[in-house]
Amino acid sequence: MPPLLYAVARNPALPPDLLELLLDTADADEELAHALAERTDLDPKQVRRLAGRHEEAATRLAVGGLLPAAEVDPLARPGVAIALLEEGRGAPTWALALSGVADRYLRIRLASCPGLPDEAAEALAADQDTDVVAELGLHTRRPDLLARLARRPGNDVRRWVAANEAAPPELLTALLADEDVHVRGHAAGNPATPATAAARVLTDDPMVRRKLAEHPGLPAGLYHRLAEDDTPWIRDNLARNPGIDPPLLRRLATDPDRDVRHRLAHHPYVPLDVLGRLAVTVRLGPTLLPRIAGASPDELATLAGDSEPRVRMLVAQHRDLPAPVRDRLAEDPDASVANSVAPHAGLAPARLAGLLDRFGSTVAAALAANPDAPAALLDRIAATEPVPAKALRAIAAHRHATPDALARCLTSPDPRTAEAAAANPALPPNAQRALIG
Repeated sequence: MPPLLYAVARNPALPPDLLELLLDTADADEELAHALAERTDLDPKQVRRLAGRHEEAATRLAVGGLLPAAEVDPLARPGVAIALLEEGRGAPTWALALSGVADRYLRIRLASCPGLPDEAAEALAADQDTDVVAELGLHTRRPDLLARLARRPGNDVRRWVAANEAAPPELLTALLADEDVHVRGHAAGNPATPATAAARVLTDDPMVRRKLAEHPGLPAGLYHRLAEDDTPWIRDNLARNPGIDPPLLRRLATDPDRDVRHRLAHHPYVPLDVLGRLAVTVRLGPTLLPRIAGASPDELATLAGDSEPRVRMLVAQHRDLPAPVRDRLAEDPDASVANSVAPHAGLAPARLAGLLDRFGSTVAAALAANPDAPAALLDRIAATEPVPAKALRAIAAHRHATPDALARCLTSPDPRTAEAAAANPALPPNAQRALIG
């Protein structure tokens, strides 16, 4: 088969006669069937044809909404049925029957499905495979079932119950408590409660502590106790927890472990002054941080005027900036800031061309990723020698790419670039035919 055949099969502008040709070929080519199953324009007859011949294609069609649940036999095609249940579109009556399938991996997937009927959940809770029960402990929303699973011996299931955000705080407190200490305390006449024991003694299982550290429903005192844990990846999970208080956010900003501080920078409620310090002490890279995404227009304007380019770069990653802030950053003298703002929709063609004039190949890939980049600018980037590989890959997928630019992309040694060009609706029909052969 031609190497770009599968990419052409995903091209939304594929002519009907070529689509039929590929459907004929897909009868004996599973990978081609998978590619065709990603299309959204198949008619019911074409859907049934693909689904009837290939299991994975049937699953993709079902998840994509083209194969109706009414046409799926859950016992004959359990993988497809569970995929629909995972999406919340399968028939609830399927779940009990599927809880008894022989394939343990299917039962594990079933245990993660939302809205399981009680009968199916009870069957999975009694499963002989601990991994099935653990998956149920992670995903069930039934407090009574969580409490029962938390009483199982050993930590294989308990640690996943601890990670379930539906677990009530009192259940989590019980999981934290050292029951032996609690019993000894009562024996000595000490009226310790499970809650005070929990505040004093954490479980010995680091996996449970790790799961509890990321749970948003615990008392603040327990979070502060977990912040003293010697294991960095427990503090790392704590740093991502949206339920920790401002004093703990500031405390974690000085954590000796760089990964903990890096994780804290992605916290949705980290104070902006703390984030500014983290931008200098931790390599954050070009990413839109949640606190920046949630910043007010006034906060964004203030940050865009910060003297530290690494802070301005973080603001430039925001893709819905007020126009004056966006345009101000497009004139920034720092290349990292310019590279971050270059993909921003709404920038005038003259500003985009000006960025290329000032920074050249440094911003070429970012400019090629701008949804408003005009065809002339894309052609100019594609004609650069040597053209940056990332820039050519972005051009290959761009809606404004010209046939000439796509022709160059098709000859790229990077298969991702060539595949993106083959799937681009702007690729002329004659070029599509040539790729099919």
